[in-house]
Amino acid sequence: MAKDPRYYMDYTGTGNSLNMRNPYVLQLLMDSLRYWVQEMHVDGFRFDLAATLARGLHDVDRLSAFFDLIQQDPVVSRVKLIAEPWDVGEGGYHVGNFPALWSEWNGKYRDTVRDYWRGENSTMGEFAYRLTGSSDLYANAGRRPHASVNFITAHDGFTLRDLVSYNEKHNQANGENNRDGESHNRSWNCGAEGDTQDEKILQLRARQQRNLLATLMLSQGVPMLVAGDEMGRTQKGNNNGYCQDNEISWNDWERVDEDLLEFTRSLIRLRREHPIFRRRGWFDGRELRGQDVKDLAWLKPDGNEMSEEDWTVGYAKSLAVFLNGSAIRRPGEHGEVVKDDSFYLIFNAHHDQMTFTLPDEKFGGRWVRVLDTAEDTPPELRRSRRGQTLGPGAQVEVQGRAMLLLRCIG
Repeated sequence: MAKDPRYYMDYTGTGNSLNMRNPYVLQLLMDSLRYWVQEMHVDGFRFDLAATLARGLHDVDRLSAFFDLIQQDPVVSRVKLIAEPWDVGEGGYHVGNFPALWSEWNGKYRDTVRDYWRGENSTMGEFAYRLTGSSDLYANAGRRPHASVNFITAHDGFTLRDLVSYNEKHNQANGENNRDGESHNRSWNCGAEGDTQDEKILQLRARQQRNLLATLMLSQGVPMLVAGDEMGRTQKGNNNGYCQDNEISWNDWERVDEDLLEFTRSLIRLRREHPIFRRRGWFDGRELRGQDVKDLAWLKPDGNEMSEEDWTVGYAKSLAVFLNGSAIRRPGEHGEVVKDDSFYLIFNAHHDQMTFTLPDEKFGGRWVRVLDTAEDTPPELRRSRRGQTLGPGAQVEVQGRAMLLLRCIG
């Protein structure tokens, strides 16, 4: 500490922090990074508690010496740089504040998506930002959607299954009287704490997992999926399992949720096949030259576009978004023109079923179901349902706590 140098400054929660103002510390760090790139051929780095690296005398400084060195280094500046953009010190939360070369774990994405699907009020506006890449955090700094590393869960905290099965942490096995781990998890147990035989609750939990996975994979930005979430791994409510080298933290390959695993595979396949879900540039939300339809439009359940007032209705939890596949302006990785199908995503976080009216024909003439998170029917029945087409003005029923994805076919 500045006033008493016998004591460390602890910004990491592990007892001490590197002094990034010391030139020899910076040299050690940069030499190590170059070694890993040039000799070990790593593709990039994810920096844990990266706000610590930006600490000057005390405050977080995005123009600190470390970032200056990264920016001008001919080796390290060319690889992937991902920040966990916070630390445990005062003023350490800096999502959206890292320099242009960096991508960030988007903690605001995690919090907003969790809150939206558990039914919190006044979340639609921020949910819209997170779904479309968090331009409010990254666009003004000249960064692109891939700056946002989107995630619902991480290596610490609840697993996806536990996120929809527990309201409270259950860390008794850690030996700290349940004091360790985060207490505010934005989780919802769907009506019972932990294991239950209630079929309705189990169905809701399964649907909520599908909702969260589908939102993650269909959002702009870079999706991050924790190993085990795709197959229903549980830690029995323990949200700080780092110290448990046992069945609490292991993957149980004998108890795989095969339906959830197949659902996740289909989402990954959908994202890979359709560049509209992984755009390289931001949406404009304006009509394109020669067209009377926007690259993106937000709509209410009645099929009309959202007004400014609609975004401020605190109790509203249902909306839809049109993604125009013919309006991807930024070229592809090799300079090619990118075209795709158009899609219509419907979100209903209300507990009740909602009727949605499809928009008028300028958005699309015929629509076909691609995905419905409420479905638990056999695959062959799903295929037959998806073959049914819907026209402008058609009404579709969306179950409570569910989302529906439609693809334009004409």
